Amino acid sequence: MAHERYGLAVSWLMEAAGWQLARHCPGGTYVVCGPGNNGGDGLAAARHLHRWGRLAGVALAEPERLGPLPAEQLTALRALGVSIDPEPRWRGAKVVLDAVFGTGLHRAPEGRLKSCLEAINGARLKVIAADVPSGLDADSGAAPGIAIEAAITVTLGLPKAGLLAGRGPELAGDVWLADIGIPFAAYAAVGADVPPHLFAMHDTLQLSALRL
Repeated sequence: MAHERYGLAVSWLMEAAGWQLARHCPGGTYVVCGPGNNGGDGLAAARHLHRWGRLAGVALAEPERLGPLPAEQLTALRALGVSIDPEPRWRGAKVVLDAVFGTGLHRAPEGRLKSCLEAINGARLKVIAADVPSGLDADSGAAPGIAIEAAITVTLGLPKAGLLAGRGPELAGDVWLADIGIPFAAYAAVGADVPPHLFAMHDTLQLSALRL
């Protein structure tokens, strides 16, 4: 709706998401991406982390399924000379940015994507999740299979219901709300009443500080 009714390019929203995610990642961040738009957010974040000298590496699972917009982000990242690993290798990383699955997952992860989640949980590194921890159903808070155990979740635009229900509070860690520029009119059109001053002073807010 932000694109179709209000003219914002989805690629611009992905860029804003990547920038916000990168800002929450300290030095030595390894980014693990899936092939969907959540992975595109992660690739955009990796580019910003690279230019800030804070990128430890990038892994991309199932690149053959990469969508058009994430593919643009991958091209931009490779143009900077960043190599892409087929699976996580960590190599000195202190933090992992989980950008494997986003809000569209409603079943247990499988195949190479499941292996990525297993590798992240087994790495014993601080995990920052992009939008929702991968494996968590963003609507219900269910985790039908393996799910990421995040220290911090940077959720984009507005909180997802699943972060507050079921296993959401257990898996999400500290939740930060990050503005990516979606018009409040778009929220109103789907029945979300958002205070117009929500991001007026700060573009990120800790969820526990809000009265929900």
